[in-house]
Amino acid sequence: MSGVIRTIGGDLPSEQAGPTYVHEHLIIDTPLVAETMPHIHLDSVDEAVAEVGTCVAAGVRTMVDAMPAASGRDPERLSRVSVLTGMRVVAATGLHTEKYYEGVSWASEESPDALATRFIADIEEGLDRHDYLGESIERSEAVAGIVKVATLGQELSPRDERLFEAAAITVARTGVPVLTHTEGGRGGMAQVERLLGLGVASERVALSHTDKVVDAGYHRDLLASGVMLCYDQGLRSPEGTFGLVSAMVEQGFEHQILLGTDGARRSLWSTLGGSPGLAALYRTSIAELSPGLVETLFVANPARFLGRA
Repeated sequence: MSGVIRTIGGDLPSEQAGPTYVHEHLIIDTPLVAETMPHIHLDSVDEAVAEVGTCVAAGVRTMVDAMPAASGRDPERLSRVSVLTGMRVVAATGLHTEKYYEGVSWASEESPDALATRFIADIEEGLDRHDYLGESIERSEAVAGIVKVATLGQELSPRDERLFEAAAITVARTGVPVLTHTEGGRGGMAQVERLLGLGVASERVALSHTDKVVDAGYHRDLLASGVMLCYDQGLRSPEGTFGLVSAMVEQGFEHQILLGTDGARRSLWSTLGGSPGLAALYRTSIAELSPGLVETLFVANPARFLGRA
């Protein structure tokens, strides 16, 4: 365990991160999300503080908020959630899938170098208070500590190619890792091949949502490349997720597994009347996994992955 993790409030020594969720959603708020995706519309600091508070009480100490640029993140609200709960929050730069960017021309038109310039500024200077949706850019004190990329298919589209190239430039210049979105858990190998082909070290890459595909062979192939996998469906399909954890640990890949909840849906938050609540992942893991494996999956692996290279 070495290096520092760039949290929204500044750099944190990796060994101080503690139990970590690597794929969360605490604030998602744009007019587009509010109108077309109300089930994931998370706009309230008070609501986030209440739900994150249950995770703090369970023992979780650090979370990655995986909403990247112009898709619903808010540096000031994320910072307030962190301060009010004591949860260390790692914010994301990068881009999500196209559905979040209706009318946001730069997201579909800018070159890899121009995109990388935005991403690097998010990490080194501060997140734009208007999240690149306003008429001007005003840097906040909050910074990003990870770059997010996303694909929809089994192969990369031209848009994906630009985004992945921008992400590779960002990693090379800042040392932060890459977290990916795989649609339905598919397309992981194409992501791995492209990122590694662009020179990103395998240990700096983590694929999200792959546990939506409960196929041990698929997971073995991905992990054999040296990348990390973030299993984040444990609240929705615990049998599938924890079955994959067990199978991959038996195959010797325990040092490449990360965990999170992908808890964007309001129906998952216990403080909003949903179930089972974000804290359930850590509580279930403590109950079902050995202490040594809990330490590896929630503490050692995230600290190594999130620490700036």
